[in-house]
Amino acid sequence: MAEDSMVFMVNEGVSVASEVMSIIAGLSATEIDGVDSLAGNLTNDMITKSSPSKLAKGVKVACDSDNNIKIKMSLNLCYGYEIPKLCEQVQEKVKSTIESMTGMNVSTIDIKIASVSNESE
Repeated sequence: MAEDSMVFMVNEGVSVASEVMSIIAGLSATEIDGVDSLAGNLTNDMITKSSPSKLAKGVKVACDSDNNIKIKMSLNLCYGYEIPKLCEQVQEKVKSTIESMTGMNVSTIDIKIASVSNESE
């Protein structure tokens, strides 16, 4: 993915790779109750034990012409949750986490629901 090689300038002398922003966004999303995992990746518990860099594969980060961050992510959700409400919680969590950690503005967070799984599995 082309976005992986992007570097975002936070301020003079400080830059953040897009993969780091993807990892932050993915970890933030999986902290929300009802989010099973990022599409195509391990669950949050397994990621912390293996490799957080795998988390970045379910998230794409880009920058628009006004230097705002745009995020696209694919999620696997748990059955029994209100999808619009859950997506709103994910968007708020990811936005606040990225903005507080980097100081950059997040303009959009697009979420694709890849699947819904039964929690008891």
